[in-house]
Amino acid sequence: MRGITVTLWDKTQSGTDPFGAPVYTESAVTVDDVLIGEPSTDDVTSSTQLYGKSISCMIAIPKGDTHDWTNKKLSWTDAQGNTQTVHTFGLPIMGIEANVPTRWHMKVRCEAYE
Repeated sequence: MRGITVTLWDKTQSGTDPFGAPVYTESAVTVDDVLIGEPSTDDVTSSTQLYGKSISCMIAIPKGDTHDWTNKKLSWTDAQGNTQTVHTFGLPIMGIEANVPTRWHMKVRCEAYE
């Protein structure tokens, strides 16, 4: 198996508006070796029941990654050259790195993003 490079859009607070609400700036961070796969039937059912959202895909994050994957926008270019954009939701599902035999130890739920 081989992962692809995705762009993780990270938000940082850059100030406040005239009403005191925070203003955010998005910055792109590339992450290599991310797997993108189809969700299982159990994943679809549990995400709908827990979050009221429909999973479009699951992604697997490589070991050693330290980015925050909760409620983030992701994008990548597929094999046909189309840009895909999704939004992560829920908490990442993590395994103990030393006990997981593959190069990936964390799964994240994603929904379609427009």
